[in-house]
Amino acid sequence: MTMAPQVHGQINPEDQSPKVVELWLKKLGHVKHKKLTKLHFYFHDTLSGNNPTAVEVAQANITSKSPTLFGIVNVMDDPLTVGPEPASKIVGFAQGFYASASQQDVGLLMTLNFVFTDGKYNGSTLSILGQNHVFHNYRELPILGGSGVFRLARGIATAKTYAFNATTGDAIVEYHVIVMHY
Repeated sequence: MTMAPQVHGQINPEDQSPKVVELWLKKLGHVKHKKLTKLHFYFHDTLSGNNPTAVEVAQANITSKSPTLFGIVNVMDDPLTVGPEPASKIVGFAQGFYASASQQDVGLLMTLNFVFTDGKYNGSTLSILGQNHVFHNYRELPILGGSGVFRLARGIATAKTYAFNATTGDAIVEYHVIVMHY
């Protein structure tokens, strides 16, 4: 087993890859008393075209002058798919909002639910609340709860941009989710 890069005996916070997160999670002793579920899917955030899945609902008077779009708020109902292709099988939706909350870099406040619509997770949700620095290689978002199969969930969703169109703002983001639940 390879160990995560360490800084002063601690796991390096710069390395948030799915393998490092999983190694960290396995070290927790109380994991044995709960179920551990790993999920992998793609999030399709489409701002362009005739049928966008994310739309702007507000912006501050300084947003258009800000290099980070500080103050913009978007609401989303983004499909979650098995593969990165837009026509890939849909397993759920990311429903919620994100807001540009940093003036220093493109850092989004993400408040959303992963709402699953397929298979054994159909009708279950995972609730996410966290910071997403979209131009970092890996972003770690905390899972604060859930419903259905994921009742009392806690965990981590690791995001990595698969594709981004700078002209339209459309993005496909790969998610690796590790969640503890009962």
